Amino acid sequence: MRKVLKVIGILFLLVILLIIAVGLGNAYLPVIPGSYTTKTETGGEIERRYLSMGEHKVSSLSVKREDSLKKILVFYPSDLKESENAYPVVIYSNGTGQKGSQYKNLYRHLASWGFIVLANDDPESYSGLPAEKTLAYILEENEKEGSIFYQKVDSERIGTYGHSQGGAAVFNTITAQEHSPLYKTAVSLSPTNEELADALGWHFDLNKVTIPVFIIAGTEGEFETETVIPLEKLEEMYAKLNVPKAMARRIGAAHADTPNIADGYVTAWFMWQLQGDEEAAKAFCGTQPELLNNPLYCDQAVAGLD
Repeated sequence: MRKVLKVIGILFLLVILLIIAVGLGNAYLPVIPGSYTTKTETGGEIERRYLSMGEHKVSSLSVKREDSLKKILVFYPSDLKESENAYPVVIYSNGTGQKGSQYKNLYRHLASWGFIVLANDDPESYSGLPAEKTLAYILEENEKEGSIFYQKVDSERIGTYGHSQGGAAVFNTITAQEHSPLYKTAVSLSPTNEELADALGWHFDLNKVTIPVFIIAGTEGEFETETVIPLEKLEEMYAKLNVPKAMARRIGAAHADTPNIADGYVTAWFMWQLQGDEEAAKAFCGTQPELLNNPLYCDQAVAGLD
């Protein structure tokens, strides 16, 4: 009887956590403020540099969909139209109760560094299927004469990132979808931990990951540190990744904060991994990686990145 009651208690707790996750998704994940690139405190020169806007002016478009995506958003360097170059692509997966369109300033920032950045408004990102459909869209545009993206997508330089449920979705995006082999790197922001993800039906398998991964979490608030991604769960996830990897927690960042507060290092990661920027690489590798010495972060770790 005691065992049965324990199981019932666990199931009840999981239902409550799901309700909390959905509710907090709406309450604590506001639109990313445009001022974050100038007002966010930084603890290193590299972080500061890549949190600033890049050299490209940015254009965007929105594509209505009849499926669960509802809408695909694309942010890209304005000079793409006249350029003969192909650009790296990054796909974003949103968190529970959120729409990709609530993060436009995040995409605008990354696009200013020379990326085509895409997102969608599907509220359930965990499977990686919304990201898969979004990537399929831009790959189709790359082959479509008359599209502004015709022959402008570099299919050898594709990455993905996501937050919360979207942080878990990142792992399914790069392991469980048709175009998973195209991804070269990923960033997971405050991802739903494995145990909770399994209970919510959001299973992902870290043992299948084959590309470099950067995981970031925060240290503020019970929802972040006790429910979504407790430190011990973060460390367990990091340990399972048998790939080049990095991990850190931003001091004072609550669950809603990690997408914008940590964006300097997210941008540096993609600049290094997808554009070969050696200055950005110094944040993560070399004799003195800036991330490991940044006083605004804790529980940092890097492995296999040199």
